[in-house]
Amino acid sequence: MTQFLIRLFIRQPDHAQDPKVRAAYGNLACWVGVACNLLLCLGKLTVGTLFGSIAIMADALNNLSDASSNVVSLVGFKLAGKAPDAEHPFGHARYEYLAGLVVSVTILGIGFSLLKESVVKVLHPTPVMFSWLTVAVLIASILVKLWMSGFNRTIGRIIGSETLIATAADSRNDVLSTSAVLIAAVLCRVTGWDVLDGLMGVGVAAFILISGWGLVMDTLSPLLGESPSEDLVDHIEQKVLSYPGVLGMHDLMVHDYGPGHQFASLHVELPAEQDPLEAHDLIDNIERDFLKNDRLLVTIHYDPIVTSDAAVGVLRARLTEKLRQLDPALSLHDLRIVPGRTHTNVLFDLVLPAGYAGDKVELLAQLEQFIKEQDAAYSCIIKVEQSYTAAHK
Repeated sequence: MTQFLIRLFIRQPDHAQDPKVRAAYGNLACWVGVACNLLLCLGKLTVGTLFGSIAIMADALNNLSDASSNVVSLVGFKLAGKAPDAEHPFGHARYEYLAGLVVSVTILGIGFSLLKESVVKVLHPTPVMFSWLTVAVLIASILVKLWMSGFNRTIGRIIGSETLIATAADSRNDVLSTSAVLIAAVLCRVTGWDVLDGLMGVGVAAFILISGWGLVMDTLSPLLGESPSEDLVDHIEQKVLSYPGVLGMHDLMVHDYGPGHQFASLHVELPAEQDPLEAHDLIDNIERDFLKNDRLLVTIHYDPIVTSDAAVGVLRARLTEKLRQLDPALSLHDLRIVPGRTHTNVLFDLVLPAGYAGDKVELLAQLEQFIKEQDAAYSCIIKVEQSYTAAHK
């Protein structure tokens, strides 16, 4: 069914990174969600009202909130598709993250409302009438929500949408909560313990609250400026280092302005002996490669590395090994040796992972002592920097 809907409503489905195609995917997912959730809500409201089940009524309201969340997501995709303007030159794609956050907060709101109603039902149980119609509606809801979870997850992965991934998780939660309601309805019938209806509602509410909080954290993270994914960092490194003559790269920063709107800057190390015009042309080629094939706007800074000085190479290798022993997350770059009349300056940039918990003063002292051990004439000048990518596991 998912592939049928994609073929029916999406033109050029293989071009998911195209903004118009991406918006079409998002709109399809949202409209399908609105239609399914409204139908489920009406069915459960009818059954819950007829047979006096607070758990079924709560499940119906949960579907109604899902429909409203789909509308919010629809608005988010619409606003995210706006072209850049003078006030927002990086575009408006972060609206999609905001939409995902609204969906997550709505889930929390429904969880609190359900918890309140369920506690009241536990304290003051009321009879729950059993009906095979109730069973049929709940089973149908479970099957529909199972399909919706897979549907939203598939489209969310195709277009890289945190909003749809959150919606898929919510649909999965609905499967569990509706299953719990179904179990409660059967147990109330078998045992005659009407309090089970309220207890099951409390359990469902707790599950929704825990899941909702996790979704809030997931959708809030990119808005706060999370580290780029390890896959993206590896892809950038592999592509840059695949070009002949590139000795290394560092100082990678990735700025996320919404799905499909990422910008990166980095430093590329090239031999200092290379013709500057050739080095500049190589950098231009790398930047164009990223823009054409990854839709990633990359700005590259050129760092010349002296390769003819054997002493630099030896010291770099020894320092790199020393850092690996101290902490594998540490790294260095831009190592230079500058001889003088009375002493020789050793200069380099030391890169610490974000949130480094070690003693920086002690670390610098150990490195200065290590460099002195290599040559008594060496005087150490270290510039400390922070890494803006997560350390590889």
